[in-house]
Amino acid sequence: MKKLFATERRQLILDILRDKKRVTVKDLANDVNVSEATLRTDLNILEDEGLLTRTHGGAILNEEQLPPKKSFSEREKKNRKSKITIAKKAINLVDHKDCILLDASTTTLELARLLAESNKQITVVTNGLSQAIELKENPAINVILIGGIIRMGSMGIEGLLGSSILNQINIDKMFTSASGFTIEEGLTDFNVYEVELKRKMVEKSNKIVALLDNTKIGTSSIASFATTEEIDTLVVDHELTPEIRTELDTRGIKVL
Repeated sequence: MKKLFATERRQLILDILRDKKRVTVKDLANDVNVSEATLRTDLNILEDEGLLTRTHGGAILNEEQLPPKKSFSEREKKNRKSKITIAKKAINLVDHKDCILLDASTTTLELARLLAESNKQITVVTNGLSQAIELKENPAINVILIGGIIRMGSMGIEGLLGSSILNQINIDKMFTSASGFTIEEGLTDFNVYEVELKRKMVEKSNKIVALLDNTKIGTSSIASFATTEEIDTLVVDHELTPEIRTELDTRGIKVL
């Protein structure tokens, strides 16, 4: 097994715990291919985040704290009214002849649906299969699909296999959603395989627009893909708390 980054290791640990429910440090260290000392550090961090409970010589999964694995269609239906509201605001940020990037989130899918019905002449780069399908019938929109790996239950392409295309294109704006957002950690997601590509997307985009419904603000997941300072605009479906609004204003982040 290749050496994993810390966030990738912790994702793998959680995946193994999802399957086995209870593990020993020794067995898990072998499965993850790290020393027991390194593994204990990872387990302590995951326990601090409430995702597992340490036991004598091992760990058990806190299933009530772990985000359930949901299919794309299930996630698409959740809070859809809020996502549509956000998309209607976000489409006003797309200008004629823009080259924009859409991640594979269900929120950007709603934006893609609005763009598909618009007369905006734009180029859309995406790792979302659903986004690409929605947009491909509009002759005014050029669609570029990033290649890579597709996992069961996902409609998003993951990994960095096709990311070299991002080096060849000037991205004006990236529209992205997340599992959570806090001032301290920025935009975070639970799937480190998705995060890997999202970090590259952020790096190659001139502006970052985060689309977040009310369930995302103030929560965080295990892997960050964009710091708060990297965000240019936040599009939300509700008023933010005065504390968060002040922090965003201080950093020059526009809120819609």
